[in-house]
Amino acid sequence: MARPQYKFEYIEQNSQTYYTNQRKYASNVRPAVTRHKNTVRKKTNPLAIVFQLLFAALFVMYIAPAYMDKVTRPVFLRASKYPEIKVSADALLRPTSAYLYNSHFLGTNFLQETETKKPQMQALYETYHLTNLENALKSLSNAHPALKPSIYVWDYESGKHADINSNAVYPTASIIKVPVLIQLFKAIEMGMIKLDDKIAMTDYYKSEGSGSLQFKGNKAVYTVDELARVMITESDNSATNMLMDATGGMNAMNQSLRKWGMKVTRVNDWLPDLAGTNVSTVKEMATLLYNIDNPNFLTLNSREKMVDYMSHVHNNRLIQAGLSPSAIFIHKTGDIGKMLGDAGIVYTPNGKKYIVVMFVNRPYNSPEGKDFIVQASSLIYNYMVNTNL
Repeated sequence: MARPQYKFEYIEQNSQTYYTNQRKYASNVRPAVTRHKNTVRKKTNPLAIVFQLLFAALFVMYIAPAYMDKVTRPVFLRASKYPEIKVSADALLRPTSAYLYNSHFLGTNFLQETETKKPQMQALYETYHLTNLENALKSLSNAHPALKPSIYVWDYESGKHADINSNAVYPTASIIKVPVLIQLFKAIEMGMIKLDDKIAMTDYYKSEGSGSLQFKGNKAVYTVDELARVMITESDNSATNMLMDATGGMNAMNQSLRKWGMKVTRVNDWLPDLAGTNVSTVKEMATLLYNIDNPNFLTLNSREKMVDYMSHVHNNRLIQAGLSPSAIFIHKTGDIGKMLGDAGIVYTPNGKKYIVVMFVNRPYNSPEGKDFIVQASSLIYNYMVNTNL
């Protein structure tokens, strides 16, 4: 019984200490005093009341009825006091859609972002820079100060690459026909169009610049296969416009580019696009070329037809002029005066394979642009063939 007695004594002592401390603390605390706010009644300005009443009257008499007639009734009640006034919920929610858009679906314009998380195309797998090749290309570029080149080289086996201003945006000229060709064969694979389908030539499709179809009569009829071949081999602009229209036009082309994962490449005008509004980068164009071999993107039949077209391009005066005669080159060239370019895949006799894309901004129609591309192509070819990557 001693332990409980000790416990109660201890609690009692501590309780006395606690209450003693509380009394000391309370003696040092200033007692709370109830505070009353001084409520001063503000004087009301008679003019303010007049203006408020006037604004309310104007709102009820003019603003509210106008809003009801021009917005509420047309949008929600589908009735308008003024039939000539056209108001839609889409125009209110997206007021810039009439002039700022990159996609069109079911009569509606809207902005669509590029698919970067799960693009349909496979990105290039890059490892190390080909530093010696890059330095050699930079030295060559310095020897041509009037030119502004953009170059990208990528080796299939090692993933090593040379990069000279590869993300700069350039006009594509006729090199834009590469994604148009890809779009065509994607449409063929989906059953939207066939190679033996026929399309009639009209004045709407005729386009100046490269190609002979512009001089044909309006009664001429061509198969899709014929149009695709002359689009690539002869760089025919009229054939390009016919095929692009048959696969959904520029809007459909740009929608596909965003789904494929292209952030920059865009088709903004029909061919020949002498103003250079159709744009891309050498790296994105290299990605487009790389995915021609991607079995998860294109079928083997599509690839074989595309390679057949691209291995018979008539213009062999640019990158191909710098290669060995025994090398195989599938490609597409482009020229709009201020820009000269070439993009393709090189198969060397010793089994190496690499992508090379060159865009060169130059003084209008300057032959220096061609000379530079040939020299750069020869430099790249010799490096890729003779260097153990």
